[in-house]
Amino acid sequence: MDDLLEQVLTVNDQFWTWGIIPLIVITSLLYLVLTKGVQFRLLGQMFRGLREDPGDLPDGTKKISAFQAFAISSAARVGTGNIVGVSTAIALGGPGAVFWMWLMALVVAGAAFAESTLAQVYKERTPEGGFKGGPAYYMKHGLGLPWMGVVFSIILIFTYPFSFNMVQANTFTGAVNDSLSGLGVETGDGTSLVVGIVLAAITAAVVFGGLKRIAHFTQLAVPIMAVVYLLLGAAIVIINADQLPGAIANIVNSAFGIEQFAGATVGTVILMGVRRGMFSNEGGMGSAPNAGATASVSHPVKQGLTQAFGVYFDTLFICSISAFIILTTNPVYGDANVNLVTRGVDAALGGWALQVMALILVLFTFTSVVGNYYYGESSVKYMLDKPYMVHGLRVVVVGLVLVGSVASLEDVWAIADVTMGLMATVNLIAVLGLAGVAVKVLRDYDRQRKAGLDPVFTRESVPGLKGLQVWEPDTEPVVSASEK
Repeated sequence: MDDLLEQVLTVNDQFWTWGIIPLIVITSLLYLVLTKGVQFRLLGQMFRGLREDPGDLPDGTKKISAFQAFAISSAARVGTGNIVGVSTAIALGGPGAVFWMWLMALVVAGAAFAESTLAQVYKERTPEGGFKGGPAYYMKHGLGLPWMGVVFSIILIFTYPFSFNMVQANTFTGAVNDSLSGLGVETGDGTSLVVGIVLAAITAAVVFGGLKRIAHFTQLAVPIMAVVYLLLGAAIVIINADQLPGAIANIVNSAFGIEQFAGATVGTVILMGVRRGMFSNEGGMGSAPNAGATASVSHPVKQGLTQAFGVYFDTLFICSISAFIILTTNPVYGDANVNLVTRGVDAALGGWALQVMALILVLFTFTSVVGNYYYGESSVKYMLDKPYMVHGLRVVVVGLVLVGSVASLEDVWAIADVTMGLMATVNLIAVLGLAGVAVKVLRDYDRQRKAGLDPVFTRESVPGLKGLQVWEPDTEPVVSASEK
């Protein structure tokens, strides 16, 4: 079994090196050119779109807003990847891995914009009056390949609600055990089982509550935990300000092989940076569009910009703080099993901060569990939108959360790494195939903005566009309140 796993990991490394990374680069650079750097030139619009009123459902309740959809996707993004993922990348790839995470975020934000814009264009209306969509839907309606959507959905289910959630549950349990140990409580398999049961029960309460409860919970939790973590990290960086110039120099020197850490070659540095960067910000993977499609916005580009901002938020803010916590507190390279972020917090601020860190990690991992589940629900509904299928998924997810809390997850991590790569490959092929649609929709948005309008999209906005399930021409463009 170990030999088989080793062979799978070897093939997977080659697949990432010669398949996935080139595909990410080609797709991202193509969109950078075709959209004239949309992720840079419309940065201000990213913030403005978060405030848009989504309107009401027929029952009088609010539809999913752009901010709520952003919060759902961020719940899955902001988690283990931002702490443990960054720690692993630096431990194995050295400080230079951070540089490639940054560069990837800046470039891949264009692909993230495209996938969420396309998810909006080809979304469907739900019986309740809301929306659903994602890569499977733009594969079905945009490319005319429903079978491709089924393949993508199956891969996503194995990646997010199954493998990734077991990883998150294990991290959750580890954080609680670390906190209890810091308080002098003896921990072991028994405490892990108790923590796992509690986590499974809370997860069940949230996921059986449906999408609105998920959106409401993440809307409250994600901003709070992110701000607390940023403040904690900023305090450590200020305390160790004299170490910051050296940390930045190490990032640059290691990125290009000028200086090596833990024997990592330039190839290893780039591979770790890109892989852990994708695990963290999920740009181009096809996960965030499942949440982005649920938002009620007047133009698809608005949600595309919001989700592109999510890549920046995740990598340039959250991951950077993790990196600076590590690099300003004398890290030890080479051991991926040591959480360098937790070690850095403890070294800089002491035991009380370790408890705060444990709480943050608990919140990060739990919201990731919830966000990952939602992606699975979207995929199940695409293949067979029956209540018993959704309830079955919920039961399996809750069970795997419990298993993940007490299991050894080395094999699960390996499988998740493989399925993550397969998922990104299928999605990026679709995003490339629909590049013409994404660019035309963006041009319509730019045209309306230049005319002084708050952009509104309808089926007639882009002549010749086929496969649209919503966007009926029932609203005319109006002058933006900010431009009157």
